[in-house]
Amino acid sequence: MNIKRKLMWLLLSVLLVTQLYPLLWLLLYSLKTNEEILTGGILRLPKVFQWSNYHDAIFSGNYLQYLTNSIFITGVTLVCTLALGSMASYAIARFDWKWGNAMLLLFIIGMMIPLQSTLLPLVVVFKKLHILDSYISLLLPYIAFALPIAVFILATFFKSIPREMEESASIDGASVNRTFFSIILPLTVPPLTTVTILTFIPTWNEYIMAATFISTDSLKTLPFGVYSFVGKYTTNFGAIGAYLVLASLPVILVYFLLSEKIAKGMVAGAVKG
Repeated sequence: MNIKRKLMWLLLSVLLVTQLYPLLWLLLYSLKTNEEILTGGILRLPKVFQWSNYHDAIFSGNYLQYLTNSIFITGVTLVCTLALGSMASYAIARFDWKWGNAMLLLFIIGMMIPLQSTLLPLVVVFKKLHILDSYISLLLPYIAFALPIAVFILATFFKSIPREMEESASIDGASVNRTFFSIILPLTVPPLTTVTILTFIPTWNEYIMAATFISTDSLKTLPFGVYSFVGKYTTNFGAIGAYLVLASLPVILVYFLLSEKIAKGMVAGAVKG
């Protein structure tokens, strides 16, 4: 038993190092000069901490503007995904209609569509609708790509809820809407948390669609800020590192705040009863 425990601690220690190493490397990278970065020494401490890199990242990289755009786009995507996903999942899982399984299968198929394969058709459609280079041109595909996994997770959970709860509510005179919002939805906090994280991280970090659909600087999101420090002849690598640290902080914060409920959300509904 002691050997197994030691092996487990060894494995966990290795995993801890592999997870913390990139963060430590990026933090040290962001506090160095170009000369120190280019001369090597990956984990070597900087001779002088270059806090000016963070000043450049915030003011020269339009960090606050891009951060505001990212918060808005990610927030709207999350609200729409959770609202539409929960209601669609409930209808698929609990309503007795013959197309329920087919609709769930359609959402699952949506998980298999590569994002890159939709870029050209979406550009053509958005251009004809005159919504290219706007917030809506990002929100529509972000929500569409987030819904399949949301519906899959939530529908699985709804199927595990005993129907007696809804029958009791119906006997007491509760409507379908009242039953869903007052009784069923409060039970879905773990899977909703999982959907939140699985939607937040890819939306926050997404670049390909944003680069394809957005050209106006005032509408750009955080991933674009890195290019503010890349010039024709010089590149401010330290400021890039500082910008990446600042861009990563919201993701790390949200993950740590919600991480305890991820496992519960992923296994919610796996066992009936």
